[in-house]
Amino acid sequence: MNQDKYVFAQLVEFLNNNKFRKLVYKYDGNHYVKHFTCWNQLLAMMFGQLSNRESLRDLIVALQAHKSKRYHLGLGREPIAKTTLAVANQNRDYRIFEDFAFYMMKEASEKRTTNIFDIPGKKYAFDSTTIPLCL
Repeated sequence: MNQDKYVFAQLVEFLNNNKFRKLVYKYDGNHYVKHFTCWNQLLAMMFGQLSNRESLRDLIVALQAHKSKRYHLGLGREPIAKTTLAVANQNRDYRIFEDFAFYMMKEASEKRTTNIFDIPGKKYAFDSTTIPLCL
């Protein structure tokens, strides 16, 4: 039995939850929300993007197919209805997600420029160019 985390859950660990909560508070994103928070919406839309879903219906079908893994993926225990996701996408302030995306891009560019070789462990380089041999 596999004891490691799913790849999606490992990707979610890179997200700064505190910064996202501050943005949600700034734009009052979770006002009158009971269980489908902005964080759940972000994770659901990320799952759809990363699994190459083409519509909300396709995303909901994929999430229902993974209902036993939903908690371990970080999506919570509650099932997500298509109307819930559609209403959340329509009514929530887009600036929450826009500002968070700009913050993550800034963080990634800073890490890329300053700590490019700060990777622990051994590093290997493979050259895949072909060498033409002629007689």
